[in-house]
Amino acid sequence: MAEREPGEIEIGAVIIGDELLSGKRRDRHQAHLTEALAEKGLELSWIRIVGDNARLLAQTFRETLASGAEVFSFGGIGATPDDRTRACLAEALGRPQVPHPDFMAILEERFGAEAWPHRVRMAELPEGASLIPNPVNGIPGFSCERHHCVPGFPVMAEPMARWVLEQRFPDRDAAAGAVEETLRLENVTESRLVPILEAMEAAFPDLRISCLPRMDRNAPQVELGLRGPRARVTEGQAALRQYLIAGGFLSH
Repeated sequence: MAEREPGEIEIGAVIIGDELLSGKRRDRHQAHLTEALAEKGLELSWIRIVGDNARLLAQTFRETLASGAEVFSFGGIGATPDDRTRACLAEALGRPQVPHPDFMAILEERFGAEAWPHRVRMAELPEGASLIPNPVNGIPGFSCERHHCVPGFPVMAEPMARWVLEQRFPDRDAAAGAVEETLRLENVTESRLVPILEAMEAAFPDLRISCLPRMDRNAPQVELGLRGPRARVTEGQAALRQYLIAGGFLSH
């Protein structure tokens, strides 16, 4: 995982399930999470899609815990044997799983005697976990060490992730996020722009600089993008134009 700039909030997603890797289902969590993050001026830094293999899932959590990121984990928190998120996160943390009393009370109130012996497994959380309310069916997810574990059902996961974001970043909104400006050039290939892009990276290390070639039947095109704080993007865009003018790629 890339090193963060000072003050940057790294946010990752772990999306769990063999059905995603086999193609039986398509992921919908990324789009929902990206939209929710944008409303807080935040961005998704990385995604990992992992199957239900306990060894790989525990290793994934060891790595994501070490990153220090805020991590949203989708899926694997039900009561069936293939729901391994709780156990694997506990293993990665080096903590026991313990019955969460509030979670147990929710299950017992809703299901009565039918909560036993299987549904109560959902309340066996890594020690120190807190609950994430579920507005759809009342069965909560949980948070532990900046890892926020919600169901694999998007209709539940989306509002639960938004609740977490509101708790973690109550004072942020879209205006706090990065902005992006783009510039499209025609009749030029990306390889000719390498010296300019290298100069821009050296001058503006705090900006994300992208170069996306576009296929066109008539002429090659390249879209250049600058992303970061508004003031720096404005400054960078002006510098980029000067580089392009000096290189003969733009007229005055």
